Amino acid sequence: MNHSVIITTSSVLEGFRITKQLGLVRGITVRSRSLLGNMAGGFMTLFGGKSAIYTQLCEKTREEALQLMIQHGSEIGCNAIINMRYDANEVMNGVTEVLAYGTAVMVEKID
Repeated sequence: MNHSVIITTSSVLEGFRITKQLGLVRGITVRSRSLLGNMAGGFMTLFGGKSAIYTQLCEKTREEALQLMIQHGSEIGCNAIINMRYDANEVMNGVTEVLAYGTAVMVEKID
């Protein structure tokens, strides 16, 4: 995990000044559920409640998209990403694309 890139869902960073906007950065990952995961998840839905299998899959997929976005930002030289968002789309039945995106910027601390 790269802690040198500041990430916020806001358009501003308190205590920092944006000195340069570098553009859109994104991290995209596509995941499918395994046959066993689908069966276990389907079985769990019969009883209701939280589906730990699907929660774990979603968390892992979002984290992967986030890390890919940070990597993209680092490659273009940003030290912060503002307006960060997630998006997800079903590509086909059981296959989901997760996108993490934001605006890469250079910031400097305000004294």
